[in-house]
Amino acid sequence: MIGDEWLALTAGTKDGGFNSMTCSWGHMGNIWNKPSIVVYVRPQRYTKEFMDKEELFTVCFFDDCKKELSYIGSHSGRDEDKIAAAGLTPVFEDGITYYEQAKLVFVCRKLFRSTLKEENFIDKSVVEKSYPEKDFHDMYVGEIVKVLSK
Repeated sequence: MIGDEWLALTAGTKDGGFNSMTCSWGHMGNIWNKPSIVVYVRPQRYTKEFMDKEELFTVCFFDDCKKELSYIGSHSGRDEDKIAAAGLTPVFEDGITYYEQAKLVFVCRKLFRSTLKEENFIDKSVVEKSYPEKDFHDMYVGEIVKVLSK
């Protein structure tokens, strides 16, 4: 689902502000005996500010929303209300934000964050291809604490 359907990664609240970004990289599984999701955020992304500030984040999957996800992935929430422009409807609940249009929502509690480092790449072609600006992603591991589905 992550690579083919993409997802919206969202952090923040109605009162404190929030932002979302589109992801097509990530993992789901189990680590430290906890069901988990791993997402990656570049340092320049506005969503990173909310990821670093908040304890919880959401990962939303949709049916047929590539146009909307493409929009939020190519526009900054710093510059405009990209969520409204994309036609998505935020839902604010229990300190999280997700979207009414989502078919599946994973509510995650941050467990771990680390910045990818150039020296740790065994295959150096990944760095050349994915990080020409050396703007390495931060990796966030979140424990899945709740699942919402339609």
